[in-house]
Amino acid sequence: MNSHAGSRLKLLCNGSAALFAALTFSSTAAVGQTCEKLAELKLGNTTITAAQTVAAGAFTPPTGSAAPYKALPAFCRVTGVIKPTTDSEIKFEVWMPTSGWNGKFQGIGNGGFAGSISYGGPAGGLGGAVARGYAAASTDTGHTGGEATWALGHPEKIVDYGHRAVHEMTEKAKSIIGAFYGNGPKRSYFSSCSNGGRQALMEAQRYPNDYDGLIAGAPANYFTQILSGFGWNMQATLNDPASYIPASKLKAIEDAALAACDARDGVTDAVIDDPTKCSFDPSVLLCKGAESDACLTEKQVIALKKIYAGPRNSKGEQITNGFLPGGETGPFGWTWITGPAPTRALQFFFSSQTFANMIYNNPAWDFKTFNLDKDSKLAEQKLGSSLNATDPNLKAFKARGGKLILYHGWGDAALPPVNTINYFQSVVAKLGQRDAASFMRLFMVPGMQHCFGGPGPDSFGSMVTSDQSDAQHDMSVALERWVEEGIAPDQVIASKRQSLDPKSPVIRTRPLCPYPQVARYKGSGSIDDAANFVCTTEKADSSQSKK
Repeated sequence: MNSHAGSRLKLLCNGSAALFAALTFSSTAAVGQTCEKLAELKLGNTTITAAQTVAAGAFTPPTGSAAPYKALPAFCRVTGVIKPTTDSEIKFEVWMPTSGWNGKFQGIGNGGFAGSISYGGPAGGLGGAVARGYAAASTDTGHTGGEATWALGHPEKIVDYGHRAVHEMTEKAKSIIGAFYGNGPKRSYFSSCSNGGRQALMEAQRYPNDYDGLIAGAPANYFTQILSGFGWNMQATLNDPASYIPASKLKAIEDAALAACDARDGVTDAVIDDPTKCSFDPSVLLCKGAESDACLTEKQVIALKKIYAGPRNSKGEQITNGFLPGGETGPFGWTWITGPAPTRALQFFFSSQTFANMIYNNPAWDFKTFNLDKDSKLAEQKLGSSLNATDPNLKAFKARGGKLILYHGWGDAALPPVNTINYFQSVVAKLGQRDAASFMRLFMVPGMQHCFGGPGPDSFGSMVTSDQSDAQHDMSVALERWVEEGIAPDQVIASKRQSLDPKSPVIRTRPLCPYPQVARYKGSGSIDDAANFVCTTEKADSSQSKK
């Protein structure tokens, strides 16, 4: 037996032991305990720091306004710290409705470097889950703050952040829920995006017994290679100051990409349906005379081509996928890549924080020393086993009846969209098309940027909020129907609202289709109405494009 197989067997055995313990506990607890009594609950490697009932609308978060929480029902709030190692300090919270519990558990994920509890209010996080009747839990993954300085010299904290904290949170939360209600949850779900999408895949791969259903949005699952790609992009735009592409030029880039590719899907709607089929050549933007925001210099064209192509090492091997044309503008667009100013891009932040604090253990590390060949290998060597969620062998998760939905926006400038397709295809290759289709779906979202935002419809219930819809319009409801009724989602209708306000008017709807299907216009009716589109594998005729 190889080491990986041995680790998997150990995890399955641990999961079986945890399940047995939970069943034993629930059988001895005929009725639930009061909320305040939970402060006395004894759990392994865990200290319950508080347990108190929060009256309806009375929760005040540690920072920020209490206004978003005024609509929450009364709930039992339990806080605690888990210490699986001597260098661990995993803070977590469990929220449980005092009445109207739906019998289910919702795990809440974290974006970026985590570092805080995901409270969220009714629009998501713990608040959104409790507002919809779930018992829910969130963790800071073992550290405080949104940077990665906590990782400097703390390898166990990196493991906690990588996968252990969410698993520990999940096990402890289920025990607390069982103690409060007298019975554990009938079903357990987890949905999150970005680093949270990576967390979801870690659960499927390493801890298949934790959750019945998982939604992994835009997962940063190949963490080491993606961060190496960030380093590549930073060098492409910053090593020579003349290569930097200012935000003022992004509109010209987006307009040129749309002119080249928007109509190829049969409708002209400011959305590139599948940018991998876009033949946009940045050279068309080369300045013919004086430089302006309407054109690119030769060095800027070269930098843009590198970003689209993605990093290749000295042998010509692709390290990770590049980013794609379309969706460059807007608050969630290429601010990730080029930022509002040099060295202020989010990719610069994440790559420099990772290499300084997790890989080189040197706060003074300079991105200009980044070497793709050397540093991508070093990143894999030091962090791969803790942070990468790339294992395609999901047989254990499938065997326990688990269901997995992945999604990714085609306009994402934070994490390469094709990376998620690659993972999806790796699972299909490992398990076979038939077995993979029995428990896994991928939905690519045209025009959506990172997790939300962008010119395309981006609202489809990917996370649990108080605004529950039906399985046709709400991905989290579709996942539960799949788990509980065996009905797989054949499409999910996404909406585009007039603004980021979830109550603003809907201005466009489109069906999201299971990959590799795409939504195609039927040829009549409004292009802003999902009813006039069909999921198909047929190609569009761009010569009959409708605006």
